[in-house]
Amino acid sequence: MSELRRTPLYDEHVAAGARLVPFAGWEMPVQYEGVIAEHLAVREACGVFDVSHMGQIETEGPGALGLLQRLLSNDVARIAVGGAQYAVLCREDGGILDDLFTYRLAEDRYLTVTNAANHARDLAWFREHADGFDCEVRDALDAWAMLAVQGPDARRIVSGLAAGELPARLRTAPLEVAGIDCLVCGTGYTGEDGVEILCPPARAAELWRALLEAGAKPAGLGARDTLRLEACFHLYGNDMDASRNPVEAGLGWCCKEETGFIGAEAVARARAEGTAEVLVPFALTERGVPRQGNPVLGPDGEPAGVVTSGTHSPCLERGVGMAYVARALAEPGTEITIDVRGKHRAARVESRPLYAKKGG
Repeated sequence: MSELRRTPLYDEHVAAGARLVPFAGWEMPVQYEGVIAEHLAVREACGVFDVSHMGQIETEGPGALGLLQRLLSNDVARIAVGGAQYAVLCREDGGILDDLFTYRLAEDRYLTVTNAANHARDLAWFREHADGFDCEVRDALDAWAMLAVQGPDARRIVSGLAAGELPARLRTAPLEVAGIDCLVCGTGYTGEDGVEILCPPARAAELWRALLEAGAKPAGLGARDTLRLEACFHLYGNDMDASRNPVEAGLGWCCKEETGFIGAEAVARARAEGTAEVLVPFALTERGVPRQGNPVLGPDGEPAGVVTSGTHSPCLERGVGMAYVARALAEPGTEITIDVRGKHRAARVESRPLYAKKGG
């Protein structure tokens, strides 16, 4: 544990009775009251997550747009000032290096949020390709703490602390929250409405306490994982990695090959020719909890893929997950079998998202 990094909220987690675990080089809270209770708090009211382990890269200067257009799979030129955009970072062969959110803070200034485990590699990749672009690439990891406030009551709770109107979905705005200068972003990873708040690390504990006093419940990595799986959001290292192309990972929608990003030609080929496997969501139709690495079997018991993420869904009350399967089995409604530690469990390929509120 002594070699793990700690976020500015470490003492708050200890005081709240969190169970802390190693995660991507950090000592992070996996749960407080319990995963199911925290999951349901986010679905029904409001939860707050410490996501200060996520990395940030600032790109600034006249050539910032050109560099990001070369690196990121989406059309960065379409991000308005105050806007946000999801994209993947690819190698030349189309392998996914990371998935990222980029915020345009000013005309020539961008902030890109990286996955914790990939931050150093992403930063090196940005700098390696920055030659010839008139811009500066800065490591902003230590400049920000980051809190995710998610759930149907999230905006009401944050609005009560904010000195101004919160940004809409996929928008961002500098805003004072609980008397602290913050960057508030209309993004999240739970399938619920809410915001992510970046603030100075020295004031993160103050913001955390203000959110809890206003009614947000602390939530850990365990609930973050079950929530994102119900919403069918990808986790890097599970559902995608450098061996997978965005098209087979179901992320072709955030790839705009005409921009000429690194890997665009490989993505275009995969889109035109199709891929042998595709990532699909599934749900068990009998008892059991699927886990990463479980084999997927086809209708005749033949090997047909592998589970990338799996859990028990607190809202659906059954085992759910995502898996790469042979393209012929990818249609929603297809019956498959998951080998859960040697026990065959019946399952069905589903549509995204696995869980959606009625009327939502």
